[in-house]
Amino acid sequence: MATVKVTDESFEADVLKSSTPVLVDFWAEWCGPCKQIGPALEQISDELAGKVTIAKVNIDDSPMTPSRMGVKGIPTLMLFKDGQLASMKVGAMQKGKIVEWLAEVGVKAD
Repeated sequence: MATVKVTDESFEADVLKSSTPVLVDFWAEWCGPCKQIGPALEQISDELAGKVTIAKVNIDDSPMTPSRMGVKGIPTLMLFKDGQLASMKVGAMQKGKIVEWLAEVGVKAD
């Protein structure tokens, strides 16, 4: 399962009303660290397919959602469960650290 592009218009339906947990990556084309974690998020999306949806919000294309969610710096990763913000991390992380973080909040492979 690939990552999902989410916009200001689709955030509520794709993230807040999702039946599975959603990890939202707030990013931008010009952000080097954002591009560094992109491949790791694609891999996690495949490895945890059905357990979590990896959604990407481009802050330049969709500025209202990051503003409403209080995003101050990018990359910002927010995990939503049942429409609620469950956890948040700011800054680039290695794939293993992202997987560990997800496991801590109950999202892991069988």
